[in-house]
Amino acid sequence: MKEKLLIYLKGMGMGAADVVPGVSGGTVAFITGIYERLLNAIGSVDADALRMLLRFDIKGIWKKVDGNFLLPLLAGIFTSVLTLAKLMKYLLETHPILLWSFFFGLIIASAVIVSRQIKHWNAGSIIAIIVGTVAAYYISVLSPSEAPEGLPFVFLSGCIAICAMILPGISGSFILLLMGQYQRIMQAISDFDITKLAVFGMGCLVGILSFSRVLSFLLKRYHDATVALLTGFMIGSLNKVWPWKEVLEYYTNRHGEMKPLVEQNVSPMSFAGDPQLMLAVVLAIGGFVFVYGLEKFAMKKA
Repeated sequence: MKEKLLIYLKGMGMGAADVVPGVSGGTVAFITGIYERLLNAIGSVDADALRMLLRFDIKGIWKKVDGNFLLPLLAGIFTSVLTLAKLMKYLLETHPILLWSFFFGLIIASAVIVSRQIKHWNAGSIIAIIVGTVAAYYISVLSPSEAPEGLPFVFLSGCIAICAMILPGISGSFILLLMGQYQRIMQAISDFDITKLAVFGMGCLVGILSFSRVLSFLLKRYHDATVALLTGFMIGSLNKVWPWKEVLEYYTNRHGEMKPLVEQNVSPMSFAGDPQLMLAVVLAIGGFVFVYGLEKFAMKKA
């Protein structure tokens, strides 16, 4: 039960990260030491598992998909998503500098910890880090768009976003933001819109079952280059979570509310308003220390 409770708490950490645009649940999975186990468990859901299910071989399918791990992890993720969606929305609207500062420190620590898993540094590892950094940075500077509201696009959004959610450094929530679906999905969670959530969930299922196999293959065959690429994703994503931003362009959503569309990073000294610099620095250090404490705790329990 202690192991299941720990896995549940790690799932809650992943879920909390996934509801914030700019932070990845995959990062939490990586620093808590469950990333490869998660990919293997997801990848085990295949045709054989479906046949076991149809034969009602519950014991067999439970063992095959690592149910003792997957069930408490998913329960933790869903607990966080359902309970923290409104809180994160509130914090993003009322205390954005402080929230982003905390996650800025968190991601820096995560990148350092993940990079330590690269066993052999060589030209390939360095190139992979550069490629990951550039790719994540490019994604972070794309402008969010207003997208179609139909259910087929909700399904497609789920397919794409879930792939980002299991990649450390690339935020699935930010991908939803780019596709114009973040507010709609958060609203669907708040309103408990069963139809939209079911379609989105099906998209996530299709996306994660296919993409997890690719990641598992890469980690087994090209471990160092893959970890270096993931580290680069984290470094590049720091651009998105920089706390001080200036809004260049707004858009009006379907509720008639003005929302930021295009932003650029500015220094705290040139920020229009109270930069809350001291508190922001404290929270960034807190995020950094929190990740290191989480890693030490996970290693002791491993």
